[in-house]
Amino acid sequence: MFMMLDIYDFYDKMERNNIMLSFKGDITSELLTSILQIMESKLDNLQEEPKIKKKVYNVLVECLQNLYHHLDEVAPEQNDVIRSAIFMIGKIDNQYNIVTGNYIKKENVEGLKKRLEDINLLSKEELKEYYKAVLNNGEMSMKGGGGLGMIDIARKTGEKLNFNFSPVDDKFSFFSLNIKISQ
Repeated sequence: MFMMLDIYDFYDKMERNNIMLSFKGDITSELLTSILQIMESKLDNLQEEPKIKKKVYNVLVECLQNLYHHLDEVAPEQNDVIRSAIFMIGKIDNQYNIVTGNYIKKENVEGLKKRLEDINLLSKEELKEYYKAVLNNGEMSMKGGGGLGMIDIARKTGEKLNFNFSPVDDKFSFFSLNIKISQ
């Protein structure tokens, strides 16, 4: 049974938060390419300064790659694997907000939480050194990355990573990340 949404309320919330683009569903490489093309066009239409446009675009790439490469797949009873996530980007005043959300296995929460907290403790110079160390160390995560994406996001934005883990059930939590990019 489909529950009726108050579509105006939904629209109004998106309008008030100046959401430029929103997506919920299966994350594919083709989708990421489309989102990046759409956002490049939107940034062009806003006539953003090249420096801001480049920063927003680069952070957006990192956030979307994180979603694509690091979300944990949910396999419901029907044995269909779901790579479902949510993504939004908005601009209020002179600040862009990129919000992502995806399922994460409960056993992966503590490790990710610790890494994000550690990144948030570092200064700009320490982030630069940590990035180089991880890059030169050649360590790879279980999903193939060296953990450089989150470090790079913190470096490029100059902001702390704002994240949350919401328990879903005994196997999964929902990981949300809100990245702020000031002009």
